[in-house]
Amino acid sequence: MNDDIVDLQTRLAFQDGLLEQLNEVVTSQQQQIDRLESQIAALKSQMESMHQTQLMQQSDEPPPPHY
Repeated sequence: MNDDIVDLQTRLAFQDGLLEQLNEVVTSQQQQIDRLESQIAALKSQMESMHQTQLMQQSDEPPPPHY
């Protein structure tokens, strides 16, 4: 009976360690996801800005001479 309790305590300690490791991995991955989402939003904003600038430059350009 005492061996069973020691075995259960050992398993519980091992599972607690695994849960802590998994929590660290999940937390790290969430931080990475947050950083990537922020970078994507910045790139999207930059692309939209470049697109707007390009459209404005094209509309300001006079037509070529053959028109």
